Amino acid sequence: MIKKVLIANRGEIAVRIIRCCKSMGIGTVAIFEKGDGCAWHTELADESYELSGSYLDISNIVEIARECGADGVHPGYGFLAENSEFAEAVIGAGLVFIGPAPETISLCGDKVACRKLAKKLSIPLLPSSELSHKPEDKSLSKKTKEFCAKAGFPVLIKSAFGGGGRGMRLANSEEELLSNLHSAARESQAHFSNSKLYLEKYVQNGRHIEVQILGDKYGNVIHLFERDCTYQRRHQKIIEESPAANISAALRKNLHEAAVKLGSVASYLGAGTVEFLVDGEENFYFLKLTAGFR
Repeated sequence: MIKKVLIANRGEIAVRIIRCCKSMGIGTVAIFEKGDGCAWHTELADESYELSGSYLDISNIVEIARECGADGVHPGYGFLAENSEFAEAVIGAGLVFIGPAPETISLCGDKVACRKLAKKLSIPLLPSSELSHKPEDKSLSKKTKEFCAKAGFPVLIKSAFGGGGRGMRLANSEEELLSNLHSAARESQAHFSNSKLYLEKYVQNGRHIEVQILGDKYGNVIHLFERDCTYQRRHQKIIEESPAANISAALRKNLHEAAVKLGSVASYLGAGTVEFLVDGEENFYFLKLTAGFR
């Protein structure tokens, strides 16, 4: 049984985890960067330790967890929650990683691989095409031109790794696509250390609806209903509404079932988010599986 948990995060998610642990009689350990020593999560936790580096310093976090006698590490969301190397380091130190297995995190991080899994499960996908464009290329490849001709503009350039709208660009023509590919690749490389991109058909006025899932170590996955995250700025949601308003019972049921199916086959453990796009005719399309609540 876990008696002490180190929370490898800060802010409201760390506070929520600390409160949950306290209600279960589990000890809590907070970590903080220089300047964060008076943050709320450090005051609520039973113990607090300053990091020698940043919240992304895997070796330092694992070292603190071992020295303070923690049994488990909770990544929260963001930061290292979607880093398979962090999960492997925690497990390698003999501690419990409170989240998905490293291989599942790797799957979540690679949106192209996750889309391929969704396709095998017959979960609807928007037309897409992988890209192998290089900075020195002065024209679009034949494959890319054929995709754009078939799918029609506008199309969306997306990073195959990471999220948060980074590496994402809208293109309304071949000329715009070519000029935006380079900046999208650079941004993706800078933020996710990987410049791999793919194209996806853009849906005008689509709704962004997410389904929360929970999985246990026995292979059981359930959903915690859906929320509408359509109101966004720079591809970052600013308002969430749950349950999603003005959708049919059939669509709601289909979204929940698709999310649970994907989570089950991916052997998802812990809390996760399955993201979908819904068009004006209530057709829904899988976007990605994200580790942790969002």
